[in-house]
Amino acid sequence: MKIPFNKPHFTGKEQRYLLQAAMKGRFSGNGPYTKEAHDLFRERYGVKKALLTTSCTDALEMIAILFKIQPGDEVIMPSYTFVSTANAFVLRGAKIVFADSMPDHPNIDIDGLESLITQKTKAIVVMHYGGIANDMNRIIALANKYNLLVAEDAAQSIESTYHGQQLGTIGHLGAFSFHETKNIVTGEGGMLLVNEESLTERAEILWEKGTNRAAFQRGEVQKYEWVDVGSSFLPSDLVAATLCAQMSHVEDIQAKRVRHWIKYFEGLKHLQAKGKIQLPIIPEYASINGHLFYIVTGDRSERDRLLGQLQAKGINAVFHYLSLHSSPYYKDKHDGRELPNADRYSDCLIRLPLYYSLTEKEINYVVKAVEEFYL
Repeated sequence: MKIPFNKPHFTGKEQRYLLQAAMKGRFSGNGPYTKEAHDLFRERYGVKKALLTTSCTDALEMIAILFKIQPGDEVIMPSYTFVSTANAFVLRGAKIVFADSMPDHPNIDIDGLESLITQKTKAIVVMHYGGIANDMNRIIALANKYNLLVAEDAAQSIESTYHGQQLGTIGHLGAFSFHETKNIVTGEGGMLLVNEESLTERAEILWEKGTNRAAFQRGEVQKYEWVDVGSSFLPSDLVAATLCAQMSHVEDIQAKRVRHWIKYFEGLKHLQAKGKIQLPIIPEYASINGHLFYIVTGDRSERDRLLGQLQAKGINAVFHYLSLHSSPYYKDKHDGRELPNADRYSDCLIRLPLYYSLTEKEINYVVKAVEEFYL
């Protein structure tokens, strides 16, 4: 049996939507499907403004600009995250202050955050690993205490909530990803979620290359002018058409992925009870969205041996992030603090295959392969 790590899911509507976009004769940025996607996300998730971007990376770069990050500003974020989370702020000249993960989950360790705040701290960036929420009430309270901005890297978190509120809609700004490995896919693609009313107008200007083009098209201004910095963050309307097709089946996609997640958990929880592995925890304030399922092994050697055994059985399981504080690019810029939990997840975490068309038989096969390694 051969089980890939990921298979992008198509709803069956993509071809029709793409053809319709092409037939309308306008499929550059900010076309009819882009407007439909913006309205859909704004209404479904209750954000002030949603802006489709070419990637989640672009959405994060927009966040750094909207936060007015300047050289010398400090931005706190987890070390155990994707490089785009940090790159967006490094490009504006920020000093990244990496925080450790929690002992029982890869999310940022909130207990250690306050000690990292200085007079130069401008923002806290959280990443909701695997679509499992950080404790946002504690994050927001800390940010309010020190007058800091909060961004949510919600790349993995569509349809996942904190106390019932969609992740990415709680901080001042948030970002989604629609990369082909995510729940909702457009190949490449992302979205900026604007939750702070005062940032909506500038966000649209940045998105339109620093111009007031969108406002001009709506008849709100008399001249189409260059009014601010910006870039070409908006994707083709073909990307938006694909997104609309995907979102028309979002409930079905989510339900099936969550069932896969639960099947893995139920099949492997006896190994956690025996102290063999660590499984994801779901705090009472969080929900699951079935984005990914991981296990944590005892050490790196054990992880590598398990990965090897799974590969030998045709199962394409993978490790995940490498701690950014010890990366070749940033290790000389890091302040020297040890971040043992982040390093442990880098060394010991394994992601198991999880995608829409994964079958119960395939999940059972993966579970059995993990059991055979430990029992």
